[in-house]
Amino acid sequence: MNSELIIPVIGMLTGIIIPISVFIWQYYDAKGKREAVVEISKHLNDPSKLEELLQIFDERKKEPIDYRRGGVITIFVGAGLYCLGVFFLGSILKGVGVLVGLIGVGTLIAGYLYPNTEKELTDAVDKFEKK
Repeated sequence: MNSELIIPVIGMLTGIIIPISVFIWQYYDAKGKREAVVEISKHLNDPSKLEELLQIFDERKKEPIDYRRGGVITIFVGAGLYCLGVFFLGSILKGVGVLVGLIGVGTLIAGYLYPNTEKELTDAVDKFEKK
């Protein structure tokens, strides 16, 4: 193979190898947990204990999404893109930075319009009931 083609070929293969390796890693990481649940469930007679065990291994978040936090992060990503466009890459990146920043502002506003934690929801219901 020509020495001039080695770097582009490695670059193209990297775009394929990284996602595949992440999928394989995630599979083997979850495989151990699945095997542990199967092994423990063989020795459990009570179905309620099995449900508790499955809830322990369930890694999904039960909390709602905090739009305010996401909005602030998105605003600063937009500001960073805008600054990158100002100092290095030109007007297209400035426009992208402004767009991302405005999306962040919208997300931040949505976070204040729609309460999402249990305490905020309870407070909102209490305010409504007092009226």
